[in-house]
Amino acid sequence: MQKMAELLELGKEDREGALGAPVPSGSCLADNRLNLDVYPDGCHRLLQLFEGRRGELLRVEFLRLSTNDHLLGAALGILPQLKHLKSLVLKGGHARDEFGSCQRGTLRSLPPDVGNLRHLTHLDLSFNSLSTLPSCILHLPSLRVLLVSHNSLGTLPQDLGSLSKLTFFSAMKNQLKDLPQSIGELAELQDLDLSENALGCLPEEVGNLHKCRELDLSGNRLSSIPESLANLKSLRQLHLHSNLLVTVPASLASLPNLSRLDLQNNCLRAVPPEIQSSPFVHLRGNPLGAREPPLQPDESSARGLRRLFLASGEDRFTVTSEGCKVVLACGIHFYFPPEAVSEPLQIEFQSLAPDPQWVKLRHHDVLLSRVLELQPHGVKFQQEVQIWMPFASPQSLQQREVVIRTFSGQSWSDLRTRVEQKRKPKKPVAHCSVLHFSWFLVVSRLVQDECQVPTEGTLLFSSLDPNIKVTFPPGATEETRSVRLQVLPVSAEEIEEITADPGCRATSLLCLSQDSLVDFLRPVRIQLPFPPGVTGLNLDRSRLHLLHGDLEGQSWDDITSQVVLEFTHLYAVFEVTHFSWYWLWYTTKTYIGGIAKKVYERLRLYQVNFIALQRKKDPEQVLLQCVPKHKVDPVLKKLQDRYRGPEPSDMVEMFEGEQFFAAFERGISIDMDRPDCVDGRLSFIFYSHLKNMKEIYVTSPVDRKGQAVKGQVSFYRGAVPESIPEDASRRRKGPDSLWLATLPIKLPRLKPRWGENPALLNDFSFPPLNLGNAETGYLTQANLLSIARRVGADWQSIGLNLGLTYQQIERIGYNNREDLDKQILDMLFSWAQQNSEDPECVNKLVGAMKESGRQDIAEEVEATLELGRQKYRESLRRLGLEQDSSTQDSAIAM
Repeated sequence: MQKMAELLELGKEDREGALGAPVPSGSCLADNRLNLDVYPDGCHRLLQLFEGRRGELLRVEFLRLSTNDHLLGAALGILPQLKHLKSLVLKGGHARDEFGSCQRGTLRSLPPDVGNLRHLTHLDLSFNSLSTLPSCILHLPSLRVLLVSHNSLGTLPQDLGSLSKLTFFSAMKNQLKDLPQSIGELAELQDLDLSENALGCLPEEVGNLHKCRELDLSGNRLSSIPESLANLKSLRQLHLHSNLLVTVPASLASLPNLSRLDLQNNCLRAVPPEIQSSPFVHLRGNPLGAREPPLQPDESSARGLRRLFLASGEDRFTVTSEGCKVVLACGIHFYFPPEAVSEPLQIEFQSLAPDPQWVKLRHHDVLLSRVLELQPHGVKFQQEVQIWMPFASPQSLQQREVVIRTFSGQSWSDLRTRVEQKRKPKKPVAHCSVLHFSWFLVVSRLVQDECQVPTEGTLLFSSLDPNIKVTFPPGATEETRSVRLQVLPVSAEEIEEITADPGCRATSLLCLSQDSLVDFLRPVRIQLPFPPGVTGLNLDRSRLHLLHGDLEGQSWDDITSQVVLEFTHLYAVFEVTHFSWYWLWYTTKTYIGGIAKKVYERLRLYQVNFIALQRKKDPEQVLLQCVPKHKVDPVLKKLQDRYRGPEPSDMVEMFEGEQFFAAFERGISIDMDRPDCVDGRLSFIFYSHLKNMKEIYVTSPVDRKGQAVKGQVSFYRGAVPESIPEDASRRRKGPDSLWLATLPIKLPRLKPRWGENPALLNDFSFPPLNLGNAETGYLTQANLLSIARRVGADWQSIGLNLGLTYQQIERIGYNNREDLDKQILDMLFSWAQQNSEDPECVNKLVGAMKESGRQDIAEEVEATLELGRQKYRESLRRLGLEQDSSTQDSAIAM
């Protein structure tokens, strides 16, 4: 938000002094300015000045202190004696945490006598721990500029209007849920910033701020705004983006001085024509009425921006103040608007495999992407950066919603997300806007409806099933609290299949949660539709059961006798004071709690099959995959031209995020140095919508010159997931409970190759090779020999993707006709010799393997390079030469 310089002249002068080189305290005192926030011991210096040069200190007019200082409490006691103070800055943010984020100061209050500073016109208390506005501030008669942003304010005092001379007020990034009516009495106010709070409504009195020129209400929870805003005739900029607005007054278009009205990223389904036709209105990100096409952020400003297309293997780029668009090889897009950064900033990124020990999915969540890590962590952009992440499209988006989830270093939270269709190729992408970089992933969750419950009460419907309704009566809560409603649809077919009882029926599951640990003061009324086929006319009340489940779904209790159930023709209505899962069943069964627990567990399970296929041209290449039952036939059809193998395994059941292992047995082994190899077994994590697939190279210690090897691969469960039900956990104990399936693997007889007959290399006189460099990792001649042994009949495709011409491929084939081993060696070592000086040659080799469908070789090369890089870093550590090692090691181990 552009702030007016003339209103902040005092603060600007102070900032300029703080940003310059620290000067001796004496010269600061001589100029009546004391900038002590540039010193780590600023409060200690203030106390020393008070003891040794009190007369000069009492004449100070401009004072800055850091509230991250441990002597802050003692320093605050001196402030009321500085009667000449005109500007006081007590800010936090001078220390940073392990993620690079600014730490808030320890300031929680001010001495009451600060209200006697009659000359104070500028007060900045940003980045602190204030939960209420100190009452002494309301007694400052000359105060014109007040900043309390980045605190924990839940409310503002009712007599805020007593600050009659206030021209600038910023309370952004707090926890404000409402505003006092007296805010309309700030007659001189010209700039008001209340962005990034939790405001659910505005008082009509806001329309009395007749001198207000810029009003920022973005990032709140406003569903409507008062008509009185049309009275702000001086208003030039009105920021309302990232709220929950469903409508806006048409009268806003008539404001005579308005040059920007930002309504982006709301819930507007209809926009008055007067507003939609206005050139200064921004509507992008609304379900209806958005004028800009998808994936084109703010075309007027984005046109002509630098575009960066990063190739596979690149892991960083630089952003400047001019902004840019960035497209990664994996399909992720970024849009950095102009002025998002003030100085050139290097962005680093990497795609990480999700680790269930770190990526904690909630019940019924489905993971749709790998983890994207963006660095540097904690750096705040000056403009929102937009991210588009492709994801694996779930079977149905109608009863679920897709969100981007981000990790703060402590916990995961969901971002406001829009799903769009990428043009080429046509593929869904999740779109969000952020001010900080960290870790991001895409999940599909149950549709979530949310509202703020004030003391006056309110009504909450399910957008998935409007027949599900929750009524909050007046007085149900003393303080406004946030409530969330989610519905898990359960079909009659699913209930019948799991219970094996055609007469057993149930409604959808209702999950209610809130941000408060306190029960409601008055009963909340819940309306649920009857199970399918049941109405108030044919209802047998003895068969109707209301079940209550804990939030983890571990237990389901029949609470029918504990509540008063009311019935209409279509609905059952009951009242509760605390929230959890609720489920309405209609059955003749007696122990309904146990049945519901079994059904709930099965709703979280996926039926899967394992496949183990061998490449037709090279049987030592084995593809292992865990496939959801309904996808088995399409997957096999896609692979049948290149692979052969046994029928899929019998069906087994697995939870989302569950670990399993593949062990090769009976004369077949794998490379034990693979990073995904644990105790000789390959580790997998099952995610229903991601490819649980690995293609690996297998060997046999048995002499295969005379006979084939008939081995097998067996699949076993890993550690029991933390969130699975207790019954399921108990069933998975015992020596045989971990086994899932076994499939045969056959390795045919092989003729001798260069691994057994080094004489085959005699025809090649290439000098020793070292591809790459110490920092990125080397590939030696021995590494290339290992790669060559695994290439097989794909060598021509790989050669073309490495950049060899058709003529070169044909010549290599002709010169070594009828000897596949020599063809492979000639192709690979010829390319390596020609490109040994190219610093990107190793990345080109990895890319060529991936483009040729040899992901297994690409992964082996990448693992070899990573091992080389680790050894290089370790050698630097031993010599004490490594720079910024803390930055390199900051990523979370996956």
